[in-house]
Order: sequence, then structure tokens, then C-alpha cells
Amino acid sequence: MKKVVKIKDVTIGEGLPKICVPMVGETIPELIAEAVFLKELDLDVVEWRVDFFKDVINIDKVKQALQAIREVLVEKPIIFTFRSAKEGGHKQVNTAFYLELNKVIAESNLVEVIDVELFNDEKDVKALVEVAHANGVAVIISNHDFHRTPEKQEIISRLCKAQELGGDLPKIAVMPTCAEDVIILLDATRIMSEEYARGPIITMSMAGKGIISRLSGELFGSALTFGSAKKVSAPGQISVVELRKTIDLLHNNV
Repeated sequence: MKKVVKIKDVTIGEGLPKICVPMVGETIPELIAEAVFLKELDLDVVEWRVDFFKDVINIDKVKQALQAIREVLVEKPIIFTFRSAKEGGHKQVNTAFYLELNKVIAESNLVEVIDVELFNDEKDVKALVEVAHANGVAVIISNHDFHRTPEKQEIISRLCKAQELGGDLPKIAVMPTCAEDVIILLDATRIMSEEYARGPIITMSMAGKGIISRLSGELFGSALTFGSAKKVSAPGQISVVELRKTIDLLHNNV
């Protein structure tokens, strides 16, 4: 039987795909306002995309902002994500800072999940997984390809690698250039879920062409999907309200 990932009152890998909405504020007042807005929405998980935060290179300021977010979103699970520029993020930092930032936050008791990018040195990924797990924090090990959709076996291979490195939630997001690319991602998801995954996985095909992948996780095997509240953090995200309606519609007719 596959494991599930329990974060606060949300169980990922059980029931309907869970909905995550990213926070992308650049200042603490913006983040507080965003948190207040998200508190009233029908969502399951919040992701703080800290690479949007203007003071991200100051870890004390990051912790201050995170504390302010947590005071508003007391009950919501929070994913902490620094998305590097090479994987579609808004800032590039050196490896030492990336590792220290994630380590400090994993030890802060302020988040339930950290996101670690797969294409870091293996020993660094494993070290962050170890710190996170020692502090009761789950780990997404992620890969984002904003240029193309890899071959099906390569998608499966990257998800398996994330799982081998200790990721609780292996994740991949790819860019489609045609309808066939979307089918490749969906079938890779199905195969991974049915044959290799020991727990929940997260996959998506980005941009407009890939929207179906954000809606059909229940059928193909992706356990978490990303929607937007006001500002998107990646191409192809749709309104959390519409996302919830569509997921429910598909579930009621499967």
C-alpha cells in the first residue's frame, strides 16, 4: 500500500487531488494581505514562493516574513519554495546560500514542507532531506523544464530519482510544444503512479496546452495541483475557484 503525506489536516495521496495556491508578494505587507485573502479561499495548501520576496537574501527577514504569514494562516499547511532562476524562478543565489536558507527554514517549525530542486548535487539534496525529516518537515524534490517535454522514460526516471533521494513528494513540471507532449506527461504520470511510486507524486504540463494535466490528477495519478488566486507563479495556472469546480465535476463523473 502506498504511503500518504499528512501535513496538518491535509492528507496528500488520499482522496481528491489537493489544491495548492502560491504566494508571490514582494514585501511583508503584501504577503500579509495575500495571506488574509487566501485564508478565505477553498484551498488545501499554500506555497510561499520566497524567490519573489525582495529581501530573500536576508534569512532573518525571510523568517520574519514567514512568521507573519504563519500568524495569519495558522491552520493551513505551508510549502516553502525558493525556485532558482534556472528552473523558472525570480532570483539566482549561490549553492551555499540555497542550502543554508532551506536548512534554517526546515528547522524553524514554521512550515510543513520544503521544496528542494532535483538538479542540485546529490549529497546536498540528501542533506536537506535529512534535516527536514529530523524536524518533521516533508520534502518535495522537484524539477521544472520550461523549454520542452522530455521523453516519457526520462520523466519517469527523474521522478524515480527524486523518490530515491528521499523525496516525500517527487514533482516534475514540463513545457509542452504540442498536444502529444501533454499526452507524454500524462502517460508518464500514469506509469509512475501505477508501477514505481511508493507514495504521492506531483506532475504537470505547463502553459495553456497543459491545463488538462492540472485538472485530471485523480485519473492519471498526480496528487497535488496548483491554482492561482490573483497572480500566477507559473504559466497555465487557473483560478482556484474554477480549479475546485472542475476537479469536483470530474470526480463526480469518473
